[in-house]
Amino acid sequence: MTAKLEGKTALVTGASRGIGAAIAKRLAADGARVAITYTRGADAAAEVVRAIEGAGGRAIAVRADAADAAAVRAAIDRTVTTFGGLDILVNNAGTAIPKPFEETTLEEIDRVVDINLRGVFIATHAALRHIPQGGRIITIGSCVGERMGTPGLVAYSATKGAVKMFTQGLAREVGPRGITVNNVQPGPIDTDLNPAAGSWADPQIANTALKRYGHVDDIAAMVAFVAGPEAGYITGASLTVDGGTNA
Repeated sequence: MTAKLEGKTALVTGASRGIGAAIAKRLAADGARVAITYTRGADAAAEVVRAIEGAGGRAIAVRADAADAAAVRAAIDRTVTTFGGLDILVNNAGTAIPKPFEETTLEEIDRVVDINLRGVFIATHAALRHIPQGGRIITIGSCVGERMGTPGLVAYSATKGAVKMFTQGLAREVGPRGITVNNVQPGPIDTDLNPAAGSWADPQIANTALKRYGHVDDIAAMVAFVAGPEAGYITGASLTVDGGTNA
């Protein structure tokens, strides 16, 4: 059986760990050649590449801060040079600085906006020069970009709400080229940044219908579906994978 992403190339930003690493591994398992970017954690990024290659896939890791436009453009160019093209962009890089808005510094606000929103603009703008007919642009948003029930994430949720509207707007522009644009919105997912055993976990679990955290593979599965041929008529959508947090 032919892997559904055979012959495709994907770039996943911020993919040295957590959700991004799971997405990269899943896309590779489905047959895609995968490039990942990372800011810190070169060893972790190299481990993702080793895991993909160990399973018979092809992957590269490129250091590029999502807020550094020149570095992101260079990472996209290297992906195209190495693998011969770019079919799938996954805007996964993101950050949160949980604290009350009044106590948040302007520098912290700038960082959240630069990574979560401007970073999506930067990578997508650069990638669109390469993405062909049938390509995919997928951004990792958040369930709080649609319904906000978590104090301490004001700037973060605002950026994720903006990503939702960016997805809708861009879908209209590139639809005639056969490119789909979608937004996957995780709820509480067990990662280093938001551990299921962490101090913030209890209220998040209480907010879910399933009364538990999700796994990184839950998000990777949705991204893989949207990236694949069966999702060709889905575009401009925000697809929430949140255990019923927003139910």
